Amino acid sequence: MPDSPLSASPYEVLGVASDADEATLRLAYRRALRSAHPDTGGDVVRFHAVQLAWELVGTPDARALFDRGARGGMPAPSHEAWAPAAPRPRRDSRPLARTYGHPGGLSRERYLGLIREWAGRGVTLEDPYDPGLVRSAPRDIRHVLADALAEEASARSLSTLGIAYTVWHDVATDAAGHGLPPKLDHLVLGPTGLFAIQSEDWGGPVAMKRGELVGAALDGERPMRALAARAKSIGRAAKVKPTALVIVVPDEHADESLELGGTNRGAVVALVRRSRLASAVRDGLPGSAHLGGTEVMEVRSRLQAVVRFA
Repeated sequence: MPDSPLSASPYEVLGVASDADEATLRLAYRRALRSAHPDTGGDVVRFHAVQLAWELVGTPDARALFDRGARGGMPAPSHEAWAPAAPRPRRDSRPLARTYGHPGGLSRERYLGLIREWAGRGVTLEDPYDPGLVRSAPRDIRHVLADALAEEASARSLSTLGIAYTVWHDVATDAAGHGLPPKLDHLVLGPTGLFAIQSEDWGGPVAMKRGELVGAALDGERPMRALAARAKSIGRAAKVKPTALVIVVPDEHADESLELGGTNRGAVVALVRRSRLASAVRDGLPGSAHLGGTEVMEVRSRLQAVVRFA
């Protein structure tokens, strides 16, 4: 089960309340297993999800661990699941990309404000990242936290690009009306082009169709259109043009590691799995214009003069 705030809990997979008694839980498991079994017309993905759900809550000991916030059957402090990660010492001496801004910072601020408002005035939240609290919150609040985690994961990947690349995170834009908040998650400049990148986790699969993303989890959103508007806002201010528009999703939410969707105002459009992000930028997207050394320096200077952070 992916460790995302939007992932279904074992109880949701089995179709029972989190306080269901042992007999109800076991009956729900048997019914879910029977309906999901491929031999009876079920789906193999759901079948495996039901089996994993039972592993997590099927015995009193496992259930107690899960309810305390553990993952993978091992005890763990509840706040570690989705709280900001502590800085870790580098073990790699290779030069990293130049990076600016705070990836996921604005999304985390929004999440903290929303979860406290939802909990109610006067209520003290000892741990706003407690898995039990997060799981019980409305989906729109969980989505904000999921996006923060997605942005942070992409930032870790982009930092490995090397010194030839410059990365700006949480770049403010004036593209109001095309999605909230009006900011671009990542702007990446290097010899393979200028990439406008949005990191997302909708909690379900998406695919590319006619230059836009489609999927039941999107609920009417047009994310590529919103990304293009944000990129245009920054490009207009700096008098530069992005060469690629990229949306990054968790690996399990895209059928292909890299799926192209044509072009948008000359920029190549792509849906990329998270594990493929760094290599996609380093190699360059098919059909995307590369930049010479002098051109990279000029574009960087223009962007540095106008980039502001959300």
